[in-house]
Amino acid sequence: MKVIRIILSVPAFLFFAVNLNFAQDVLTLDRAIDIALENSPQIRRSVINLERSKESLNAQNASLYSRFSLQVTPFEFSKDRQFNEFFSTWNTSETKASYGTFRISQPILWTDGILSLINTFSWQDAFSEFQDFNSESFSNRLFLSYNQPLFTYNRGKLQLNELELNLENAALSYEIQKLAITKNVSESFYSVYQQKLRLQITNDEYQSQKENYELTQNKVDAGILSKDELYQAELNMLNSQMSLQNQEVTLLNQFDQFKQLVGISIENEIDIIADVAHSPVEVDLNKALQSGVANRMELRQREIEIETSQFNLIRTSATNEFFGNLLMSVGLVGTDEKFGNIYDTPTNNQQFSLSFDIPLFDWGERESQIEASKKNIELSKLSLDDERISIMVAVKSVARNLENLEKQIEISEVSERNAELSYEINLERYSNGDLTSIDLQRFQQQLSEAKLNRVNALISYRLELLNMKIQSLYDFELNEPVIPNVKYDVE
Repeated sequence: MKVIRIILSVPAFLFFAVNLNFAQDVLTLDRAIDIALENSPQIRRSVINLERSKESLNAQNASLYSRFSLQVTPFEFSKDRQFNEFFSTWNTSETKASYGTFRISQPILWTDGILSLINTFSWQDAFSEFQDFNSESFSNRLFLSYNQPLFTYNRGKLQLNELELNLENAALSYEIQKLAITKNVSESFYSVYQQKLRLQITNDEYQSQKENYELTQNKVDAGILSKDELYQAELNMLNSQMSLQNQEVTLLNQFDQFKQLVGISIENEIDIIADVAHSPVEVDLNKALQSGVANRMELRQREIEIETSQFNLIRTSATNEFFGNLLMSVGLVGTDEKFGNIYDTPTNNQQFSLSFDIPLFDWGERESQIEASKKNIELSKLSLDDERISIMVAVKSVARNLENLEKQIEISEVSERNAELSYEINLERYSNGDLTSIDLQRFQQQLSEAKLNRVNALISYRLELLNMKIQSLYDFELNEPVIPNVKYDVE
């Protein structure tokens, strides 16, 4: 197996030219990805969305526990004057009161009912001008009640299931975003690497043009060549120098864009090092297809969309629905002028209520909304099928690209070797005066393009191999599946 490694090295004066000589941090691809997974704005948004979904589910789970509440009115005073029609006289009443209510409510998830224990204690001092009546008493009401919806869906359980799906969806989105960041950072990293290589190659061209210019000038001074060759050599050198300056500016701009993507401060000076090693990786297309269809998180997201649409159908079906409500309560009521005698003669308190809401005619509103919800479910199912097909198409396309890139790498190696030999031969011809500077520049450009094409093919292969890993969720380099961490802790 033939292994090709390219280590980029740029002369020290070039680093000074692009302001990278005093780089504070040198990044490899793996380190750049790690930094991006911590600092990237896209990842941070996904983390916030994941935490928001987690807290919403935590809140819903907490709402299923017993709720304790205390409502207190320390003092209440009212004075009113009303006309008594029976006695045809005006009456002034005055009331002073103090009361509080302690309540324990327990939601029942299985039935969507609520079981409550309620105790209300009050004190009242009432005065009526009619017959000069005055009354002071203590009262305590203790009762147990149960409220149960009938003939309708379980709203509490549905909301809990929906929040669980939202959290799972957020976790899937976070993992998908991590893979996307890995791909984006890799592409940007290698783009900067390619630009550094262009800068190096352009500098080599510039140095070669300077040498050619000096050689031509010596020949013109010796009368061997005409001055037009010197003019052309000088023009070639100046064009190469301008190209070098343009490549330096482009590299600086790409570094800034790369830092923004990774989440590094623009003020920080960084450099990158890359080791592009080509070792052909055998890709099993059938395994890639099976892994992609079985494990791709986008498919689970489409399934979640279907389940969510079914929840919406349940809600829609409750539009103008027939439903009932059952209320039962039992308790004791004690009242007396003395606090210690409240329950000397208690009164049993019972309540039973059964009510129904019966829709008569809604002009087809409920039926139309149900049909609309069913259509949404059909659309979600079509999206699932289309997503599955898209994954298979993408995996097959990447597999074909890898095979094609293998051939491109072999051809680019031969092209670079031939271009280098051709340039050396024609450089000797130029030195002997058998070739013009314009022709030599053409061979120099061919050599530069061959070098770039070879590196581009190597980098494209690495990126396409990463793309296969993302599309199939299988790492063929390590020969193991990629298992995203979609687990989450809920308090």
